[in-house]
Amino acid sequence: MPLATEPFLSVRGIRKAFGPVKVLHGVDLDLPAGSVTALLGENGAGKSTFVRILAGDHAPDAGEIRIDGEKFQFRSVGKAREAGIRLIAQEIADAPTLSVAENISLGAQPARWGFVNRRAVRKTAHEALDALGADIALDAKVETLRLGERQIIEIARATVGASRCVIFDEPTAALSDAETRRLFALIERMRNQGVAILYITHRLDEVFEIADRVCVLRDGRVSLNTEVDAVDQNTVVTAMVGRELAVAEDSAPPEVRSLGKPLLAVEALSGESFEDVSLSVAPGEIVGLYGKVGSGVPEFAATLFGAAPRHRGAVHLDGAPVHFKHPAEAVAQGVGFLPADRASEGLLQMRTAAENLSAPSWAHLSRAGFIGRRREADAFRTWHRTLHIRSRPDGSERITTLSGGNQQKILLGRWLENGSRLLLLVEPTRGVDVGAREEIYQLLRNLAREGHGILIASSDYEDITHAATRSLVMVRGRIVAELEREDISVASLTRVAGGAAHV
Repeated sequence: MPLATEPFLSVRGIRKAFGPVKVLHGVDLDLPAGSVTALLGENGAGKSTFVRILAGDHAPDAGEIRIDGEKFQFRSVGKAREAGIRLIAQEIADAPTLSVAENISLGAQPARWGFVNRRAVRKTAHEALDALGADIALDAKVETLRLGERQIIEIARATVGASRCVIFDEPTAALSDAETRRLFALIERMRNQGVAILYITHRLDEVFEIADRVCVLRDGRVSLNTEVDAVDQNTVVTAMVGRELAVAEDSAPPEVRSLGKPLLAVEALSGESFEDVSLSVAPGEIVGLYGKVGSGVPEFAATLFGAAPRHRGAVHLDGAPVHFKHPAEAVAQGVGFLPADRASEGLLQMRTAAENLSAPSWAHLSRAGFIGRRREADAFRTWHRTLHIRSRPDGSERITTLSGGNQQKILLGRWLENGSRLLLLVEPTRGVDVGAREEIYQLLRNLAREGHGILIASSDYEDITHAATRSLVMVRGRIVAELEREDISVASLTRVAGGAAHV
């Protein structure tokens, strides 16, 4: 890996506070041209605030930023872009009603005589997508695309123009394996062209595959900043959490004993992207449904919840046939659901943490048609302790101010408050750091021991290997394997999902 000696961008003593909350406490970092720096840290460590300062979204309270040795002030996103800095944020910020080509040129539309040059817009989009090896129709409306394709468009937009520094924030969370490989190839080309790259991820395997240096933030301070070759994964994790992440004594998935009749029984169910799927989930069981992007796994879970149409097949809940045509019907029957994209499909972003947790339970928390705020806060306090949510005890802050891991715990808590016995969890740890992941896995184990039935539908092998009591693997919309606890491993999941074996 070619390493540059002179930094393109250098930051010293960056501090930032929001009211009384101090987020960054004097961060120093160099980003050399032609090098990939991985930026790691638990949710709430200050990563997002730091990169938004670099991208011109926030102004630092103190410190300085230099480009090519000269002091620079990023007073706006436009000024940062003029300096060649591009941010590909974790939360997709596209224009859903515009076409793919128009989205890729957003903010930098080629113009001629004061009018947008449509031919140039299409040419620019075609070249950007071609560099990513992506085959997406230029005229397609972005709102019709799947999440992974929208992420590719975000990445393509950042490559348009004279980029000298590109910041990737969790870029592979919604990408398939093939799309991830193409992204890594693009990053390698950028590095060879002298672009400085800052790469934020929770996946440590990605760090050791593509990065030259690794920087870890903990509580708004740099706790590690070194070459990747000088550290191992344990060193990085310790720098992130401030301690060695020990495995709890009861961290193994719960033993399956006398589960009784299935809580959920699915027979030959077919839907939009899957066919003839049969499975069951008993009380006390955590069933993993593993499949890579395009496998049909999230669509299957959405169909069970009534959020997508069923073509044929049967579903039984507690032995009784059900056919949910709307999620409200599933909720009324004690089914809880975590969507893959919590920002757009799960969170009430303008509401508080307490309101988000209590939303499905508003009916029994209200009196005479009015929601009891005190009851709402009391409900939040109960799950605040149980789920170890890091927030105000009464949940009075807006949900979007909390880290991804805490948001996910609140979305899980809403179904526990509502008394849901069956939990359908899609990508439950997406965008969640290593420490919060283990906390969520432990919560799921405890819930299983209390008699909940849990289905984890995920493309992340860690969700399955760390939590599932047994697992099914789906490929191209069909179940191709069922693995018992002792057979679940990264190797077995990867092999079967890749089509190497059918069981």
